[in-house]
Formats: sequence, C-alpha cells, structure tokens
Amino acid sequence: MKVKEPNHLTFKRDSFLEEVKRTAEWDMIVIGGGATGLGVALDAAARGFKTLLLEQSDFAKGTSSRSTKLVHGGVRYLAQGDIKLVLEALHERGLLLQNAPHLVNIQSFVIPNYSWWNEIMYGVGLTIYDLMAGRYRFNKTTVLSGKKVARLLPNIQEKGLKGGVQYFDGQFDDARLALNLAQTCAEQGGVLLNYMQVMNLLKDSKGKIAGVKARDLESGQEYQLKAKSVVNATGVFVNDILQMNAPAQQPLVRPSQGVHVVLDSSFLEGDNALMIPKTPDGRVLFVVPWHKHLLVGTTDTPLDKSSLEPLALEQEIDFILETASKYLVKKPTRKDVLSVFAGLRPLAAPTKNTNSTKEISRSHKLLAAPSGLITITGGKWTTYRKMAEDTVDKAIELGQVPAKPCVTASLKIHGYATPQKKTEHFAIYGTDKEYIKELAAQFPELIQQLHERFPNIAAEVVWAVRNEMARTVEDVLARRMRILFLDARAAMDMAPQVAQLMATELGYDDAWQQKQIQDFNALASHYLLEPYTPHAAFASSNAHISHNH
Repeated sequence: MKVKEPNHLTFKRDSFLEEVKRTAEWDMIVIGGGATGLGVALDAAARGFKTLLLEQSDFAKGTSSRSTKLVHGGVRYLAQGDIKLVLEALHERGLLLQNAPHLVNIQSFVIPNYSWWNEIMYGVGLTIYDLMAGRYRFNKTTVLSGKKVARLLPNIQEKGLKGGVQYFDGQFDDARLALNLAQTCAEQGGVLLNYMQVMNLLKDSKGKIAGVKARDLESGQEYQLKAKSVVNATGVFVNDILQMNAPAQQPLVRPSQGVHVVLDSSFLEGDNALMIPKTPDGRVLFVVPWHKHLLVGTTDTPLDKSSLEPLALEQEIDFILETASKYLVKKPTRKDVLSVFAGLRPLAAPTKNTNSTKEISRSHKLLAAPSGLITITGGKWTTYRKMAEDTVDKAIELGQVPAKPCVTASLKIHGYATPQKKTEHFAIYGTDKEYIKELAAQFPELIQQLHERFPNIAAEVVWAVRNEMARTVEDVLARRMRILFLDARAAMDMAPQVAQLMATELGYDDAWQQKQIQDFNALASHYLLEPYTPHAAFASSNAHISHNH
C-alpha cells in the first residue's frame, strides 16, 4: 500500500544514479554537499544548467551541521571593522528569513552589562548594526535596566549587574536547511548524490579540467563524469581536491575548531539567548535556546588537519562550562552536558605564521586555477547564497557556461511555509509536515513516539529514507532529526528502533541493522562526557515496530 508521493520531484538516490548513467556531459559538477556546495548547485540548476553535486558522506555531515545555528550579520565582525562582510551578511539574513520562514526564526539576544562603559559601547554598536540591515532590519535594539535583564534572563548572575542591551538576530536549523536546499536543487532539475566520493579530476589533452572520477561508496562502482565546469566546494577538505589538480599546491585553508555543549533548558529558562561579548580569549560566547535545549559555544582552536568527525578537546569543554558558570546562577558541570560536538571552519590559510584565528578573514575566497578548476572557500552559513552566486558568475566569466542571470534571491526554499506555531515539533518540515502526518494516519504503528524525551515519531524515519535520502542511522539521528546533537544518550537509545525501520524500508537484513547500531554507538560515544548505559525501556534492544508499506 502506497502513500501518495508529494507533488514535487522525487528526491531518491536510485533515480539520481539512473540519471548519472544516462548523462553524457554535465554543465557543472559541484564537489561537496555542505552549505557552500548545495548553494552553488542550487544556483546553477535554477539558472538552467545541467548540474550534478557529489558528496563523499551525507549532506552537511561536516561543518554545515555543526554551527552555532545563527543566521547573523556578525556583531563581532562589526567590532573588527569588517563593514563590507556585515552589510552583505545582514542582507543575506533578510533573504533567508524571507525564503525559508519554516527554518529561520527571529531570536532575541540579551547582553548583560556589569560596567556602564560596556552599556554605552554595545548600545551604540548594536544600533548601528540594526541600521546597517536597512529594509531587512529585524526588531529594534534597546538598552535595558538591570531588573529587565534579570526578567528576560531568569537565571542570570545579578551581583554587579548594571543593565544590558537586547538585540535581534536570526536562528535556524543548519542541517535541515542543507537538506531543503538539496531538495530545492532537485526541483530545479539538479542531481545530487551522497556517499559518492570524488577520487580524481579528469583533464583533456591541454590540461584543462574536463570532469571527475568518482566512486559510489555503497556499490563500489566507479564513474567517469564529464563536465564543462567543476567546482571545488569541499570546505575544510579543499586542499585535497586542489592537490588532485596540482600536487605542489600550497594549502589554501587551515581548519579552526569550534565546540558546542548542549544543556537542558533549565539552565536558562525562557526564549531569550544570552550573548557574552568578551570571553577571556577575546571571543563571544552564546547560550541559545534551540529545539527546547540550550546550545552553548563556541571555541576557536587552530588545528593542523581536517577530519569528518572532529573531537572536542578537554580544555575547550572546560572553557565553555567555566565561562557560562560566571554568568549563570545554576552552574553547568560535565554531568549536565547532554551532547558535545565539534565542527571545523575552513579559514583562509594565513600567509604569515600566526596561531590567532581572529586575524584570518571570515569572508569567502574564490579562485580559478589555470586548469579551470573553480574553488570557493571560507565564508559562513549566512552568506551561502551570495557565495554561490559569485561562484556560478565566475564559471560564466571563464566561458565555461553561457551567461544567465542568478534567480536565487527570491527563490522559495523547499518546504516554504510560514508556520502559525513555530514551537510545534513538525514546523521545521514546512509543507512536508502534512505528508508525514498522512503517512502516520495510514499506518498507525508509525505514530509511535521514538523516545519519551522527544516528540519524534516512527513515521519521520520512514519519511527520511523515502524523501530525504537518509542512508544510515546516523543520517537520521544526527541530521534529519538532530537528536544526536541534542541528547546523545537518547539518540543511542533510539538507534535500534531507527535501524529496524530503515532496514524494512531499504530491504536490508539483521546483519545490516546490527552493524548500523554498532557504528552509530561508536560515533555517538564521542558526543558524551560520561559513559552510556541504555535507558531501561530500550535495554532489550528496543520494542519492535514492523511496517509494510
């Protein structure tokens, strides 16, 4: 028995593989399925170019699912005098709220001030920040009394509190937006494949880029894929692709690690976020409500090498907890951490030897190699669309593809809906929520809640496999549902049930399920600070759900 498919184009890996086999040459191949690559693929497909995106893991597996979940102009960049970047980001912030209202919210931030001088400084600075947003301005910045700050931030340290400033910025779900960008790209005729690794670049007799050699990590099959234009949008992995192009290439980016810890919402009740403008290392620290939890971060630690699963360092975790403790009455300890995750930022490699990432520009860099390989790197989530526009314009400028105008500034992103109740669990699915509810209504066993601490139901797992290209338990629990990032123990509790639902849907056996559970638990253990013991209700490898649809 089939549930009616959504009336948009299907987003299925098998159909995309078929199209890859049928296509002799692409206009553009984009390597990398994070914010930047997905943005480029969407821009190219929306202009009418035959576009293929290849991602070695899952969409947004790396940096793009590990941000502070802010769509912002960057108050810190304003303080550093990077006016151009702030103006660009504030404009893009406005477009994102306009084009994906199901995923982007206006969030209130409060800066508590323990000295009068700070109050004047931040009040003036944030008023300028507001004015710079022009017609895309959110709510107005206001200077607050100490009493008002204590009311807006119920658990704030009141000793010595003089007052504060309230300003407004954007907040979003990063991995969900990445997925919706992929779906929008498919609706514009683009083809996207996760778990497809680029092994090498193809070149013609003149040494010009002519495509890529890729391997499907699920089947092991290799493909020679021809293209007029190839874009390297691999974030912290750009150096690997650049070295395929020119082995002697100097590194273009240097990774910097940012860590976040997630706490229960009782540490800062209410809807307002806390912004700590100056930590001992000169950064800002945020305590932001996110999916009914609190996200606290971030750090900035220069690293020498990149990995798909970076690990939080002990000193980073301690730094976050200690800094937050100075401002909160209820002091978080390691035992209170529900999940800890690390992400790598691709910062432009410094020309002089410096360990300070604050000196490295956050604006994006666009390079064209003599071979014609285009590389886009740096930037931030908020400016993904502008980075994409610049990249496709570069391919046009190089004569790789014909001139066509960019249309993404007003393009609505898949799921576009203005939810009445942003707090409703299904709101982030936008227009897709009706299809998920319909699936659950037709198969009542899919209404079952997956965990007592989370509202997610079994139907969402089936939906993620059928319409969101989830291939592993990690894809579902880390990026389709975000549970791993919110509460790693709950995610581990849910893994057997998710594996079983996925195996039924994908036609896999018990051995696949067991391996998936094992792999997921090994990964999730790095998101925990204390050892995992299964929740009593899940100890017998989970209650069984069976479904045939």
